[in-house]
Amino acid sequence: MIMVDSSVWIDFFRGTRTIQTNRLLQLLGRQEAAIGDLIVTEVLQGFSAERDFKIARNLLERLTQIPIVDRSVAVKAAENYRALRARGVTIRKTIDTLIATSCIENGMELLYSDRDFDPFVSHLGLVSAMNTQA
Repeated sequence: MIMVDSSVWIDFFRGTRTIQTNRLLQLLGRQEAAIGDLIVTEVLQGFSAERDFKIARNLLERLTQIPIVDRSVAVKAAENYRALRARGVTIRKTIDTLIATSCIENGMELLYSDRDFDPFVSHLGLVSAMNTQA
């Protein structure tokens, strides 16, 4: 199963074509895509029009929803953040550290376009869904 980050969903709902949104379209056709509970919040809070919010919510509710944070992920995310800081890498958003860590701990690939995830791939074993085939 592949977790899809808000960075990809936002482009998708805006109608922005990228290699990541093309990959998402492939996944949706095969029903392999999952979404994290925190990602649902990130995506849905961006809609100003009620109609668009409802359309997006309806689509996202059809996906497998994965809880991102529990005690062990919270602690491991802090360890991962510190490990990256020790390498001179600062992750800008705590939520990205939680998402990446959850994927690593649960053996899930992540489809993303946010550069903050790259150090998790390079140094901590996160698997990018762009490196695998649908």
